Amino acid sequence: MTVEYTTGEEGRFAAAIRRFEEANAGDPNRIETEGGSLGRELVYSQWLTKWLLRLEPNASEQLRLAAKCQHLCRWEIARNAYPMTRAGYLQWREALKKLHARKTGEILRDVGYPEDIVLKVQELVLKKNFPHDPEGRVLEDALCLVFLEHQFAELAAKSADEKMISVLQKTWKKMTVCGRAAALQLSYSTHEKRLLEEALKSESK
Repeated sequence: MTVEYTTGEEGRFAAAIRRFEEANAGDPNRIETEGGSLGRELVYSQWLTKWLLRLEPNASEQLRLAAKCQHLCRWEIARNAYPMTRAGYLQWREALKKLHARKTGEILRDVGYPEDIVLKVQELVLKKNFPHDPEGRVLEDALCLVFLEHQFAELAAKSADEKMISVLQKTWKKMTVCGRAAALQLSYSTHEKRLLEEALKSESK
């Protein structure tokens, strides 16, 4: 069934999700799934939404929208567009957040969302009120859990242990007690467990 963009509140939510997914389906970076080859950012948004709803089954509409558009069209700004330094990395991340927020706003307005909801979703994407916004904290927990479940192993395999321990410490600091508890229930390889133990050991000192 085709959802019209002007069929009220339920219609606009479905329309926005569809538009986000259509945009991310165009990601040239692919991930092989049971359903075939899919855009990496489309798969990422599915992982993020799954974790969000596990952490907060009654998540608000704006929070669910923010999970779907968190990395919207991320591939449009390449990492090498900025200096390959820490400062360059931070500039790249800031540019990405602005890209995601701008594209999110365009889609939400196009499907009929009022400006207050548009701005709230953009604030969540931009992490404007983190860590003071409770919804921003839930979203950050979900982001960290996606990293730990789906990206940690790959990064650990190609990074020095010292660097990974630092990454894990920074990740842990951003998470709530609830998020940390969920993280400790994930399955890790022996190497990953050791890295996490070292990170948490340092954190407790």
